[in-house]
Amino acid sequence: MNKWFELLFGLILLIGAILVAWYSQTWVFFGKNFNFWNAGWIFFKGGFFWFVTMIGLLFIMLGISDLKD
Repeated sequence: MNKWFELLFGLILLIGAILVAWYSQTWVFFGKNFNFWNAGWIFFKGGFFWFVTMIGLLFIMLGISDLKD
């Protein structure tokens, strides 16, 4: 694909996802709340938690490896 088309298409998808998440804060169908903004925030917090945890484990393994020397 053309690099400019890929950039434009990616930008359109990103802006579309942000708009859907923003406007979905008030979507309620059959008593079920479809708040994609909240779901995205929870996913981000979980990813951040696992990132920090894995960095901590990496430093522990590096420290143990240095103790052997």
